[in-house]
Amino acid sequence: MATHAAMPSRGGPRARTPARRHTALAWALPLVLGVIYGFYAAFIRRDGGPITGGQVVLGLVAGAAMAALCFALGRVHHSLPREMRAAAYGALTACAIGFLVSLTDTTVLRSSVLGLIVGIPVAVACFYLFYTHEE
Repeated sequence: MATHAAMPSRGGPRARTPARRHTALAWALPLVLGVIYGFYAAFIRRDGGPITGGQVVLGLVAGAAMAALCFALGRVHHSLPREMRAAAYGALTACAIGFLVSLTDTTVLRSSVLGLIVGIPVAVACFYLFYTHEE
């Protein structure tokens, strides 16, 4: 006797999917990126002089913001289509580079252009990577 195609699942009607856990890499990678970014932002602002409290605060805030944005993007990137995922990584990179360039007392136009010069190739490379490694 043939079985019906719509067999009930093992857990019954209230079967739950297991909760998604954060791996150590999901916490460590944004944290390391944030620390490096914060140190670099403070180093750029230092400009060879003595370390001040403002530079330390700038480094802490910039690093914390970068770590939080990287962690948030890492949490939601699986639910985005590949085009939006690539655009999100490109935008994050462009904003990060543009902010670092703006710390060197250049114009807003130069910061924006250099951010775009770096962000667009990152978005294209990410799109290529996501497209070729599609599941």
